[in-house]
Amino acid sequence: MAARKADVLILGGGVAGLACAWYLLGEGRGVTVLEQGRPGAGASHGNCGTLTPSHAPPLAMPGVIGQALKWLFTPDAPLRIRPRLDPALLRWLAGFAGRCTWDDFRRATALKAPLLLRSCELIAGLVRDQHLDCEYRRTGTLYVYRDAAAFAGSDWLPEALAAVGVPIERLDGAAVERREPALRTGVAGGYFNPVDAHLRPDAYVAELARIVRGAGGTIEEGARIEAVERDGTRLGRVRTTRGDYTGDEVVLALGAWSPLLARQLGLRLPIQPGKGYSITYTRPARCPALPLVLRERSVCVTAWDSGYRLGSTMEFAGYDTRLNRIRLDALRRGAAEYLVEPEGPQRVEEWYGWRPMTPDDQPILGRAPGLDNLTLATGHGMLGVTLSAVTGLLVSELLAGRAPSLDLAPFSPARFP
Repeated sequence: MAARKADVLILGGGVAGLACAWYLLGEGRGVTVLEQGRPGAGASHGNCGTLTPSHAPPLAMPGVIGQALKWLFTPDAPLRIRPRLDPALLRWLAGFAGRCTWDDFRRATALKAPLLLRSCELIAGLVRDQHLDCEYRRTGTLYVYRDAAAFAGSDWLPEALAAVGVPIERLDGAAVERREPALRTGVAGGYFNPVDAHLRPDAYVAELARIVRGAGGTIEEGARIEAVERDGTRLGRVRTTRGDYTGDEVVLALGAWSPLLARQLGLRLPIQPGKGYSITYTRPARCPALPLVLRERSVCVTAWDSGYRLGSTMEFAGYDTRLNRIRLDALRRGAAEYLVEPEGPQRVEEWYGWRPMTPDDQPILGRAPGLDNLTLATGHGMLGVTLSAVTGLLVSELLAGRAPSLDLAPFSPARFP
């Protein structure tokens, strides 16, 4: 059977793939998106939907490896590495551990902050100009500490953000409680991040799919990729459950699935699936007005007019498809420590998704080594929604043959040996 040919073939219909499709359509390119389910059904669906320049500091920092080792046999720990013999994970951890220095921490923060700030500007413009119905609000986010020692030891955070031009306000406990009356008394302190925003992520992705189709793009749903083939120095045929495809240009935007497909092409992408969880409810009566990060428990709380969500935590457990009740319960217990009304009256959904985590906590953006027509747009870690628009812009500039508006060298796939 003859393969269907696209101008630009995008592998993955999550938030990154659809953002790439939108910006490429703006360059006059023809676009076909292959999605194994429906657009945004993976990690784009159940996350907390925060748009956070305040998350510019990387996961890798001094002390995090020691803490992870202490939590190794704690099933409900905020950061957990499930003990197992996995050579790929061990290589990833070695690369991650080598970056847990203050010099690397500052360098990583300085690299990511411009991407995040630019992407948030682009998303705001996209929502406004394309009339995206996704409950977008720019209210800022509030980090909350209940432990005085933990708050006293958090000076690295405002220092790191101030150094890269991301505004942050330090608040005492009383000021935090005044700003967010849904919190229980006893807050030690916190930080307000005024440039952060939030939206309903599943609605955002659905709206991206709508405008991509409206601009002439094709989204093939239910097209699970079964194999990819090299044709010399090009990516050739892509075999799917809905037939075969080829593209003059191909963009790989498969999130946590990216390394599995890249392996078929002889590429090694050091991406580990970092499993996150969420619980979605109807809105409680005492609903937070601001998105919250409950710092000691690493729980994110987001509310929209249409619902309320507890989420986050990080589990390195491979491609484990189980919905871990222990980790879901940890979200509920963590929220109960901070909030007057931690859960909504009706539980709507329990969810998990895999974040594509790189050892240096930077995305992988750029031409694939040895494949003339393949561009990578993956490895966004915990910030796929926030980084979606700038990823689409940079990929479109690259494929148009223009100098990207931000330097892509630090995010090149070639940075990994």
